[in-house]
Amino acid sequence: MAKKPYHHGSLRPALLAGAMELLEQKGAPSLSLREAARMAGVSQTAPYRHFAGKEALLAALAARGFEELTRALDEVAATGNAAETLHATGRAYVDFALARPQLFRLMFGPEIRDKSVFPETLEAAQGAYSRLTAAVEAYLASRRIHVKTPRVPAVTAWSLVHGLASLLIDNQITDMEEDGKNRLIDAVTGFFVTGG
Repeated sequence: MAKKPYHHGSLRPALLAGAMELLEQKGAPSLSLREAARMAGVSQTAPYRHFAGKEALLAALAARGFEELTRALDEVAATGNAAETLHATGRAYVDFALARPQLFRLMFGPEIRDKSVFPETLEAAQGAYSRLTAAVEAYLASRRIHVKTPRVPAVTAWSLVHGLASLLIDNQITDMEEDGKNRLIDAVTGFFVTGG
């Protein structure tokens, strides 16, 4: 690939764009700074101006993923009553995972050992989680349900949608047509709201 000219200050976005494309094609284990540089059309040493190593590049991609997930959750926030919003939040979470499976795997996978080393990634992850927590808390408040440990219902809801998303993107649930899959997603994401 011929090198593309880039302007000062645009190298990082160009590297991230190339790396994101590679991530979606090959997955995080196959991604390298060298390949990201090739995709951006720059020298093999250029990425090191912005990323200390592969993990730093992956963390920046994960931060973008969490930001994208947060936007998806924001789009369904307060779309109806608290129960409808919680259901829509769960559905948006699963839909994001299905639309961006490699990115979803990176965001929650082992490639980034400690998000606290990467403040941008940690902040973005906390932003997405806070949207889910807010939907759960609003639902509980609407039902006048008080819990001793407020974190437990949020983690329960998160576990439910994250588990479903993981099963689906890893093709562990395969014995249904697309319509059946959509009904399953609606039923499972609605489970926390309906209890059954």
